[in-house]
Amino acid sequence: MAEKKIILTGGGTAGHVTPNLALVPYLKSAGFEISYIGSKDGIESKLIPDAGIPYYPISTGKLRRYFSLKNFSDPFRVLAGIRQAKKIIKKERPNIIFSKGGFVGLPVAIAGKLCRVPVISHESDMSPGLANKMALPFSKKICCNFPETVKALPRRKSVLTGSPIRSELLSGNREKGLEICNFTTQRPIILVIGGSLGAASVNAAVRNALPKLLPDFQIAHICGKGKLDETLTDMGSKGYIQFEYVTDDLKHLFAMADLVISRAGANSICELVSLKKPNILVPLKKGSRGDQVLNARSFEAQGYSLVVDDDENLSDNLVEKVTELYFTRQTYIDAMNGSSQNNAIRTIVSLIQANMKDHKK
Repeated sequence: MAEKKIILTGGGTAGHVTPNLALVPYLKSAGFEISYIGSKDGIESKLIPDAGIPYYPISTGKLRRYFSLKNFSDPFRVLAGIRQAKKIIKKERPNIIFSKGGFVGLPVAIAGKLCRVPVISHESDMSPGLANKMALPFSKKICCNFPETVKALPRRKSVLTGSPIRSELLSGNREKGLEICNFTTQRPIILVIGGSLGAASVNAAVRNALPKLLPDFQIAHICGKGKLDETLTDMGSKGYIQFEYVTDDLKHLFAMADLVISRAGANSICELVSLKKPNILVPLKKGSRGDQVLNARSFEAQGYSLVVDDDENLSDNLVEKVTELYFTRQTYIDAMNGSSQNNAIRTIVSLIQANMKDHKK
């Protein structure tokens, strides 16, 4: 039987699950036995069992800042989730709980406090989400990605850690990336990560800018499922290649890239800092609570990124900023090399070990 036990929680979106998965091998190396509490139908209900981690589903209710009839029923689901989480915690007897947030994290954090098990939470965005705000009184520590978040939270609880990233992203091979894209070493390479939500404007802007960019750069463009432009599929000889989605080979594309153009989701931009990739961020404005704009401006202020607004001038502005970034790229690399968010996994595991409950006492 493992000497130390930890319960991980978090779900609803991949952003609340993949950082936990990034921690798993390091927690195992540190001697932890791991189990997971998640929702019944969230993405974590598939990802976590597939990773071979014992999984406990509980009832969850979404927290909303707007009026909905479900606001009257979901609190009862949260209460049920707290009761279920308490039973699991009493059964597993963890030394500590680590919550990545999301609506599933709140009942687990409350149950942990009721069971006198220390809870460490992690907030990805600069502006804490509603679930993490509500979980704050029940958390012993809260890990943050941004210095602004640390300053806005109680000093004794907040710690600047950065976000755990998948270790495989650090193992890319530049030559393999060149081979995948059939690129040469004669021109620098831009990796565009359009993603899925809100990718249309970035995709269109990059494609409109191709005549101005391709004489000097090669471009690997991850544009999202169903978003390929069939009129551009034969542009490989000119240095442009499209992908709907990239999984295992993403690490090689990162290793190959000299610059990256991306949205400003917290986990994604933390990956860029860990990989030391000079980047241009185009934060999503619509369909979010403004967190991407805040994230991007923080990284710009820290010297890690250039920011371009998603407006009617996006294409022209990208051309201008790409040139500026390329010729000043070492400044950004130096800033990222000095970032305290570089060692997120080591910092978080150390924090977990320092705050866990000793059942022997």
